[in-house]
Amino acid sequence: MKPVRVGICGLGTVGGGTFNVLTRNADEITRRAGRPIVIEQVAHRSLNPACDLTGIRTTNDVFEVASNPDVDVVVELIGGYDLARDLVLTAIENGKHVVTANKALIAVHGNEIFKAAHQKGVIVAFEAAVAGGIPVIKSLREGLGANRISWVAGIINGTGNYILTHMRDEGRAFEDVLAEAQALGYAESDPTFDVEGIDAAHKLTILASIAYGVPLQFDKAYTEGISRVTAEDVEQADNLGYIIKHLGISKRTDSGLELRVHPTLIPKERLLASVHGVKNAIAVMGDAVGPTLYYGAGAGAEPTASAVVADLLDVARDISTEHRYRTPYLAFGGITENGESLPIMPMEDIITAYYLRLLAVDRPGVLARVASILSEEGISIEALIQQEATEGELVPIILMTHRTQERNMNEAIRRIESLADIAGSVTRIRVESLDEE
Repeated sequence: MKPVRVGICGLGTVGGGTFNVLTRNADEITRRAGRPIVIEQVAHRSLNPACDLTGIRTTNDVFEVASNPDVDVVVELIGGYDLARDLVLTAIENGKHVVTANKALIAVHGNEIFKAAHQKGVIVAFEAAVAGGIPVIKSLREGLGANRISWVAGIINGTGNYILTHMRDEGRAFEDVLAEAQALGYAESDPTFDVEGIDAAHKLTILASIAYGVPLQFDKAYTEGISRVTAEDVEQADNLGYIIKHLGISKRTDSGLELRVHPTLIPKERLLASVHGVKNAIAVMGDAVGPTLYYGAGAGAEPTASAVVADLLDVARDISTEHRYRTPYLAFGGITENGESLPIMPMEDIITAYYLRLLAVDRPGVLARVASILSEEGISIEALIQQEATEGELVPIILMTHRTQERNMNEAIRRIESLADIAGSVTRIRVESLDEE
């Protein structure tokens, strides 16, 4: 059969991995696709010494690839927002199918991109945009298509998971482990996207859209990082039977959809609690199948390339299929109409349990005043640990609460912090059971 001709834009870590997997496994890929998938052109800013470009047409201009009449599929691996958006929309306008690993692009501009692609009748595939080599998008969109999804929760940023793992295993401070992660190349010199939850929120936005059939709404995702989590929090969580993970969580409720990324205490026996280091994992609860877990490498050259090439295989198989018979980009037809009945809930409406850590002056009545404030806000205490006084006669107090609305907890924390006998701010970490029954 006629080969599918590919133009790769970007020859960095993922681009280089994609180039090498396509060339190394060409025979196997041809057998799976039913036709050859050949690299027609590569656009790159600098050479990748791991890639042999002999006989391959190259350019420094990604838009040359997007307008090349000999290219059937543009593979966008340049990253970022604006240039990537322009490249993808140009490729679509020229009738090219698109494969991308760019989670930020899809989370922020996906609605516009999918609309343009639908009008042109071309495929946009983005499996590699979430959790690297783990085929979670295909699983949600196709494998779990019979299910009504009730929640999705995931460790979808390897950097944050690496930091929290080493904080727990070695009792080290956040800043110390972050510096190590940067030295090892797991974290960028500017780690904001990873440690403050932005990267995970991009991915969660995509997963939620596919799970529930709603438009992409990254601007409504709540994000909170892990920089305020201390070694003491990690130790206390362990003593209480929990592990702290930086989770992306989306739930279907009677009031709408939750869409949030933050540090979370989860019970040690949960599936996600056993995922350590730089690995990613996503747990999904479906009404028919129950809980499923998708685990593996969430980043890296060839794990991510595995997902990119899997998308190219899908394009090769579907390229001759009439557009209306292809799998919808976000799993559901009529996304906008269906999504109107499932609004994204404000964070203050979320209901969850809480871990609180505060420093109090060691004198009678302080704990009673704290408990009184919580009670007045409708918050009940599940567990309490009062430690030995520290220097300056400050007593660390650890509280675990039952489930309550975030709005109530916000007010309770505001009132507790205003007490003269409370030193500094109250540390708040949300607690999720992630019930797997």
